[in-house]
Amino acid sequence: MSIQIKTPHVHHIALRVSDFDRAKHFYHDVLGFDIILEQHNLFIFFTGSTAIAIKGPEKNSPTGDTFNPFRVGLDHLALACENMEELQRVTNLLDLAGIINTGIKTDETLNKKYLAFKDPDQISWEYYMVE
Repeated sequence: MSIQIKTPHVHHIALRVSDFDRAKHFYHDVLGFDIILEQHNLFIFFTGSTAIAIKGPEKNSPTGDTFNPFRVGLDHLALACENMEELQRVTNLLDLAGIINTGIKTDETLNKKYLAFKDPDQISWEYYMVE
């Protein structure tokens, strides 16, 4: 018998980064997410109704480690985008900020437009059309 967990949405996602200050600059100053809580080695912002927690390195964090979407675990995070004008706007601003990205592509599985980019630790993000 399966458990059949009933949940209305994801409560939060926590990401470990190698450089706390660099991550804070990227997510707050470059991408523009408002930090709603900050403590030692932790800050939190919302993407829609989902909280994203960014946690700095701990003593057991491997030196020089970076994200790898081919390891078991997180492959990428996708934020919903509601219209093409917004997708193009974000693409243009990522380019201006010097953030390497894919440009607007089409996901062949769902036939939806998206943009992919990476944070300073190479954690993969997508901005994905919902319509």
